[in-house]
Amino acid sequence: MRFLIVDDSAVDRHFLASLLEDLGHQVEAYENTAGVIEKLATSKYASVFLDIVMPEKDGYKFLRELRLNQRTENQHVIFYSCKKTPIEINYGLTRGGADDYLTKPISRERLEQTLQRL
Repeated sequence: MRFLIVDDSAVDRHFLASLLEDLGHQVEAYENTAGVIEKLATSKYASVFLDIVMPEKDGYKFLRELRLNQRTENQHVIFYSCKKTPIEINYGLTRGGADDYLTKPISRERLEQTLQRL
């Protein structure tokens, strides 16, 4: 499968990309959301791993834009965040509009379980 990662942390991007690549997947990674909607509109990805806390545009705002665009409204999105309380996770899934939610740091086993649901 092919995945896209948007995370301002180089360490977190590299770690997740390494796990996905070790599982045999293709990965593209970006440090911010600039140009990502156009990329998603013109290419096919199994899912987007999206950080929530980013300096220029947070994951909630970006996901709202993604859902409002007819070309990207159905893109599968997994929030990948250090926000890990039950309230934050519930908000990300219900009000934020993500399809799934993973907390950092992720284990290989938890990632595999999530990918099985795709």
